[in-house]
Amino acid sequence: MGVNASVLAVDAGNSKTDVALIGEDGTVLASARGGGFQPPLVGVEPAVDVLAAVVGDALALCGESAGPVEHVSACLANADLPVEEEELAQALRARGWGRTVEVRNDTFAILRAGVDEPRGVAVVCGAGINCVGMVPDGRTARFPAIGRISGDWGGGSGLAEEALWFAARAEDGRGEPTELARALPARFGLGSMYELIEALHRGRIDARQRHALTPVLFATSEAGDPVAAALVDRLADEVVAMASVALGRLGLLDQEVPVVLGGSVLAARHARLDRRITALLSERAPGAVIRVVGQPPVLGAGLLGLDRVGAAPAAHRALRAHYA
Repeated sequence: MGVNASVLAVDAGNSKTDVALIGEDGTVLASARGGGFQPPLVGVEPAVDVLAAVVGDALALCGESAGPVEHVSACLANADLPVEEEELAQALRARGWGRTVEVRNDTFAILRAGVDEPRGVAVVCGAGINCVGMVPDGRTARFPAIGRISGDWGGGSGLAEEALWFAARAEDGRGEPTELARALPARFGLGSMYELIEALHRGRIDARQRHALTPVLFATSEAGDPVAAALVDRLADEVVAMASVALGRLGLLDQEVPVVLGGSVLAARHARLDRRITALLSERAPGAVIRVVGQPPVLGAGLLGLDRVGAAPAAHRALRAHYA
């Protein structure tokens, strides 16, 4: 690669991968997008092959050869444990893209995109839920975030499952009444929870379409349904619990510090959820400043890379300006 290519930034999620080649002055020399990164389903090497295709597209756009950049900053979905980060870092080193390689969980990209320096905590709630924190001296706070076995609750998929559970019990009398019993099947043009249960069980509605039920839950909550409202409140409690624990681990509970919220559920700015998160967090961490990140996570991966190579503040500003 040419001498101006300093950082190769990679943000790889389950559904898509974004890559940016960044110059030493923060200029984005080329960028590309490709498929999702799913090593648990296809294996590490085939998953890295997907990254390689996107990296190749970015290289082709700026006419670069295959020589290494200074640093590869890769923020990857499914890198949930330190051992997985190291395994993936070894796989990326073998590709020869950079003289140094650092792999982090993709939640760190959202955190770094939302803060002016590597200091703060982020809670991300999309399909799942996760939380990380960092401070400039390199210390981090994190959770395994691999589902119920690691104590997680929440995320769009989890909320949809909970809504279905309460609605099913409301329809057959085992649980308290809730408007969810009507609203959830109506989302798919069905007249009852029994019809929805059958359609899901028999595969007439793909399981991946369950994410469409999460907005229905929030709308039902805003309309005053107590069961739906309790689920939204529980999510707010979980977001604040994760953020508070991460802040405490880093010694930031009593300091003014950014708490970044990201992911499709939190970025949607649901009124009841926002109100409760704000109120509870102000009690637990009075100095916390809530920020909802709107920039693409590849920005965060790039900023982490510029941090690593010791780039000047002007380079950080230039990169932010590109994604503004």
